[in-house]
Amino acid sequence: MADSTKTALSAGHWALDAAASSVGIRNKSMWGLVTVKATFAKVSGEGEILADGSASGTLTIDAASVASGKSKLDTHLRSADFFDVEKFPEFTFAADRVVPKTADTAEVSGRLTILGKTRPLDFTARTVAAGSDEVALTAEVEVDRSEFGMTWNRGGMLGSPTTVSLSLRFVRG
Repeated sequence: MADSTKTALSAGHWALDAAASSVGIRNKSMWGLVTVKATFAKVSGEGEILADGSASGTLTIDAASVASGKSKLDTHLRSADFFDVEKFPEFTFAADRVVPKTADTAEVSGRLTILGKTRPLDFTARTVAAGSDEVALTAEVEVDRSEFGMTWNRGGMLGSPTTVSLSLRFVRG
């Protein structure tokens, strides 16, 4: 974010606008012939912008809210083979540090927790809108599901990694 964006994003508490945000996943399946896509209907989050323009925050995803448009697939994703929503109803990403790098990018460093396992995760987010009362970010992040214990892969049909697409809008609050 350029200096003008830093000025527009005032220090303080920011809340995720869940209605204007989305989190999706996609993964190659059928030995690379088909891309499986799904979104999560329930997300929440908040953040804090500091006076120096850096930020931190948390994004929480309701794992059971996964929706691919295919009920059999959704049931399988919710099962112990993948998200195990009975034991682990949420995924969380704790952004320990978000630092503006260019006029429209920020470097994000944090910890992703899935199935009770926490791993470091760093990526670049793109600022698509910024103003005194809102900021919208997008990012695509690759995640190796096996690092979180999701190893189901009948016949080697699932590729890796899984791509997570984020479109997040935060408002002052």
